[in-house]
Amino acid sequence: MAGARQRRRLVATLFVVALVASAVYVSGGILSGVKTAARTVVSPVAWAVAQVAQPVGHLFAGVINYSDVVAQNQKLQYELGVAQTQVTQSQAALTQLAQLTQSLHLPSTAGLSSVMAQVTDDSPTNFSATFTISKGDLDGVLAGMPVLGNGGLIGRVISTTSHSALVRLITDPQTVLNATFGNGTTDVLVSGEGLNSPLSSTQIPVTAPISVGQLLSTSGLQGGLFPPGLPVARVTKLLVSPGASDYSIELAPTADFSHFSYVDVLQWEPST
Repeated sequence: MAGARQRRRLVATLFVVALVASAVYVSGGILSGVKTAARTVVSPVAWAVAQVAQPVGHLFAGVINYSDVVAQNQKLQYELGVAQTQVTQSQAALTQLAQLTQSLHLPSTAGLSSVMAQVTDDSPTNFSATFTISKGDLDGVLAGMPVLGNGGLIGRVISTTSHSALVRLITDPQTVLNATFGNGTTDVLVSGEGLNSPLSSTQIPVTAPISVGQLLSTSGLQGGLFPPGLPVARVTKLLVSPGASDYSIELAPTADFSHFSYVDVLQWEPST
């Protein structure tokens, strides 16, 4: 019994001391040393709580910032695609563009402006390769304008609303475009064969100097769907029959169609 009373007395005494120390700590006064002691006792506890809470805070911050990371990654992919397009153009397409501009008096596309748009919906299949973008006629996007990204020509706008547009890929079977090789002397028609199939071109004279890896760019012929010098595809296969006077080729688009979140719409309209 005496031991129990002593323990209760000790607990009560410690409780009173704690109350007095707290009052002194809050109100200030001459017992500044007690404040220091209180801080000394409390600080390790506060530090421990902070260490436990810190990972939880990081977890919530990570969840909140994840969408920002995704958006930044998509923007970086778009910027990389723009750089790839510029590099491809600088190889053979710009040379061909200069030749055509000089010989056919075609306007250069270098001074044309473009509208950046986000891909908002896509439903490409082997039979209809189209997708929707976030800019429309009120944003300066009109039907017939070329769409570029991820290293080359992607397609063209086929319809618009006030703030959206539908784009048809060059891989769509309905797409047929005029293209030329780097020397500017061989013009061909390039056809889409479906999203997961190579582009194709037929009836090319056997005398035409074409080789695997060669770049095709838009020819910009009068009445064509695209201005000159836009990179389209590279030759992947030559299909030649013995004794034939012409041959066919298969091509891989220079643009990467596996992923693109942003595109550039070139503000150029086909002539009528």
